[in-house]
Amino acid sequence: MLNVAILGASGYTGAELLRLLAQHPHVKITSVTSERSAGKIVSDLFPHLKDCKLTFEPLEIKKITKKAGLFFLCLPHKTSQETVAELYKAGKKIIDLSADYRLKDTAVYQKWYETPHKFPDLLKKTIYGLPELYREKIKDAQITANPGCYPVSAILGLAPIIGKHFVDINSIIIDSKSGLSGAGRNPVLPFIFSEANESVKAYAVTTHRHTPEIEQELSLIANKRVRIIFTPHLIPMDRGILSTIYVRLKEKVDLSHVQKIYTDFYRKEKFVRVLENGYYPTTKAVKGSNYCHLSVFLDTRNPRSQTLIIVSAIDNLLKGASGQAVQNMNIMYGFDETDGLLNLPAYP
Repeated sequence: MLNVAILGASGYTGAELLRLLAQHPHVKITSVTSERSAGKIVSDLFPHLKDCKLTFEPLEIKKITKKAGLFFLCLPHKTSQETVAELYKAGKKIIDLSADYRLKDTAVYQKWYETPHKFPDLLKKTIYGLPELYREKIKDAQITANPGCYPVSAILGLAPIIGKHFVDINSIIIDSKSGLSGAGRNPVLPFIFSEANESVKAYAVTTHRHTPEIEQELSLIANKRVRIIFTPHLIPMDRGILSTIYVRLKEKVDLSHVQKIYTDFYRKEKFVRVLENGYYPTTKAVKGSNYCHLSVFLDTRNPRSQTLIIVSAIDNLLKGASGQAVQNMNIMYGFDETDGLLNLPAYP
């Protein structure tokens, strides 16, 4: 059995990791940390995890490193840097769910996260944890940077066509809507029930920190610089992301041709489903699962240029976070990629 630890396990992503890993056939959870909930039993904090009797403990690196071989980090952005470095030095494998090791350019990281990156050498050794693009590299990774939730929905939606000659890469608009769990478990005024219920709100317009992450990965696929317009929205539901992506085309193509590009690209992928034309992804259909659902549409009314419209749906806490992390673990350790991710137990 693989001994794993979850650092920062009292948040939403930590709770989902506990739920997924508790029924994983090859894993034993040996340590969970939380500064805020230290001393509490997991099942007392999360009653739906009634069989988990582990006690949350403070994050003490020297003590924790002895308890596991793989560490999931659900720590806040800016605070994972040091912990990853110490665990790496101790020879441990790491899946970091924060943003601290996703961006390869330290100047870009400092600009968007307003703090310097202290470990540029480790950034070079980190693999971006999107299996559909980097599966072979993830197999040998010691540090895997789990992608952000919005980037997963956007990159999976665009990856099949971003390098195609008929795509105008300077025209990409990504409109995403997320459930409130994406904001984390800490009580913040805009996300409490009376503020968010019966309301839809755009936020961080032109300034959302997932923007450079999306641009980084799309640029790597296209082999040229890609810039996007990305606008996120909060909607009054617990979980889920729906992204609607608009791309202008430089020449006319048939929808059947685009549909084939997508189905061929994801034909062997276990957790991406390209829906038949005319079917729409919904957050309800992927809720509680590690799947991404995609549909493509073509607006041909403009005689000068067509517009490709891609719709993508994921559960932000699973394919957008904890489910993706378990998928990455399965790849890193040679388990079946679906282990722990099918026939999932009930969630709250």
